[in-house]
Amino acid sequence: MRRFSLNQWTTKRWSVAEAVDGCVRHGVEAIGLWRQDVAAQGLDETVKLVRAAGLRVSSLCRGGFLTGPDPLADNREAIDEAATLGASCLVMVVGGLPGVVPGEPLGAFSRDLAGARARVAEGLAALAPYAAERGVRLALEPLHPMYCADRAVLSTLGQAIDFAEPYPPEVVGVVVDSFHLWWDPDVLPQIARAGSRIASYQVCDFLVPLPADVLLGRGMMGDGVIDFTPLTQAVAEAGYDGDIEVEIFNADIWAADPETVLTTARHRYAQLIAPNLQEA
Repeated sequence: MRRFSLNQWTTKRWSVAEAVDGCVRHGVEAIGLWRQDVAAQGLDETVKLVRAAGLRVSSLCRGGFLTGPDPLADNREAIDEAATLGASCLVMVVGGLPGVVPGEPLGAFSRDLAGARARVAEGLAALAPYAAERGVRLALEPLHPMYCADRAVLSTLGQAIDFAEPYPPEVVGVVVDSFHLWWDPDVLPQIARAGSRIASYQVCDFLVPLPADVLLGRGMMGDGVIDFTPLTQAVAEAGYDGDIEVEIFNADIWAADPETVLTTARHRYAQLIAPNLQEA
């Protein structure tokens, strides 16, 4: 359980201060933070809270959206925030087709998928040296293909590794997220290929049927269709020994008592994730 990390949005009703307090009371040693919540708490105050609690910051979410207009300034700010927090990585959701805005009707947009991916490569080339100077690891997160148009033109772990490979592993890594990658027939060899590039392992389940808002189709481990045994063993065998975040976006879970949610998450982690780390 030492490696269990609470991604803050699993208990979305909690502020940063409340989530930090919840981690302390439940014996959780690491937390994944979100930039907007850190801003609401205040960056300096968040640093004080996390350090006073003795917590590791397993990730800061998120940077990216490199396919949008003028993405570099905001991403440099995100890198600076990650450096200040001492985050293990800055999660990069790279962006969808230019002009397609998550959750909004289509306006003027591009259908040039290859061009969008080229913009991601250009953005990484501009940001990687800045991140390296500040000791921040960028973590490319491939998202399920249903998010390709509006959130991430990287859909497989293999694609993410391809984009990361021009850079040292400590500068640009990848995220292995069970929700986004469980379906991929090539995911296990790609996890092995990723090796030291794995910057984060995030777990939750994939619910069936998906809700109308597919962003909220994540479930508590054990409530969906994912077999966590091969994924977790592959991540361990690849050499990843960092924190493992439980990251769940789900309207019912967000509406529930965060204390109960965290208790359940730790119980399911102990059942479904931790034993596979020991066996790998």
